[in-house]
Amino acid sequence: MIRDLTDREAREALVLKWGTVEDDVLPAWVAEMDYALAPPVAEALAAAVARGVTGYPPFTLDGGPLGVAYAGFAARHFGWQVEPEQVLPTVDVTAGVRLAIDVLSGPGPVVLPLPAYAPQLALPEVCGRERWDLPVEPDADRVTVDLDRLDRMFADGASTLLLTQPHNPTGHVHTRAELEGIRDVVARHGGRVVSDEIHAPLVLPGAEHVPYLALEGAAEHAVAVVAASKAFNTAGLRCAQVVSGDPATAARLAGVPMARNDSWSPLGEVAAVAAYEHGDAWLAALLERLDAQRTLLTDLLAEHLPEARMRPLEATYLAWLDLRAYGHADPAAVALERGRVRVAAGHDYHPGLPGHVRLNIATSPERLTEVVRRLARGLTS
Repeated sequence: MIRDLTDREAREALVLKWGTVEDDVLPAWVAEMDYALAPPVAEALAAAVARGVTGYPPFTLDGGPLGVAYAGFAARHFGWQVEPEQVLPTVDVTAGVRLAIDVLSGPGPVVLPLPAYAPQLALPEVCGRERWDLPVEPDADRVTVDLDRLDRMFADGASTLLLTQPHNPTGHVHTRAELEGIRDVVARHGGRVVSDEIHAPLVLPGAEHVPYLALEGAAEHAVAVVAASKAFNTAGLRCAQVVSGDPATAARLAGVPMARNDSWSPLGEVAAVAAYEHGDAWLAALLERLDAQRTLLTDLLAEHLPEARMRPLEATYLAWLDLRAYGHADPAAVALERGRVRVAAGHDYHPGLPGHVRLNIATSPERLTEVVRRLARGLTS
């Protein structure tokens, strides 16, 4: 069910990932997949465009078809009971996080575990708050939140934890015990959690996604921000959802002036509903492909870059590679210049951290093989 785009198709469809690199460069950087749209999503979009659905979305904040569709998806995939009327559309996950901080969080600093999704680095400042970094030790085996440091940060005045789970860029899936530890620290200090769960549908075999809001006692201090866009390759359609665990929080978010919540796209809503309601079979095939790509990457690194270090890739299609052993502070720049392959620079996710890259494996086996070969050629030539 997963159809690989040809190079020509990829350049036409993925105008950022493929369209902004030179013809001899193989792109493996931005988080887009080199796969054709899921047929249920493509068919729903084509029908909507044929009907002329290109105006404003219905500004209904009572859940509507999107809330119902997401609630069904969450129940099937995560065993999580979501109230449809507590699902609020927004333009994308970054905007949803910003909305949640603006409306719900106190004025204190936002704690951001590092490495972090690059746009999150600027979010606290955009929201008028300080950013307090909580870096993960680069040599740690797991990308877990240091609870003792988190406790001290909240004791010192932090008001919010921006949690990304599953984690981008490392692919870590927080266990229930890890999340419960975070919950207990935050609740003890009366803080708030904004949980970015955009990669939740992309948990690979061997791990399980636990929605933060599914934890007992989390609804009072947290929201989740979700979307179909990462799992179904529809980021350009601009529709995410902020999910609340209680009616009071949902009412606060829905009650803000319209200008505070960026308008989402009606075509994005069409795509999301189709993905949530009819995309299960395609998503299962995608996870099977990504699981195979994960295994292939491990084998390729052992063959071509044996000194590379990669933590277990438990979710997403984004591998976080520690390449410090090869002696380059910015291996992404070296790989682009010498190997003609573009990967994402690690310092974009963890300022000041040398020797790391993020590599996108959501492509064909043949392309992934060539990506690693070029990366090795660039770093070892």
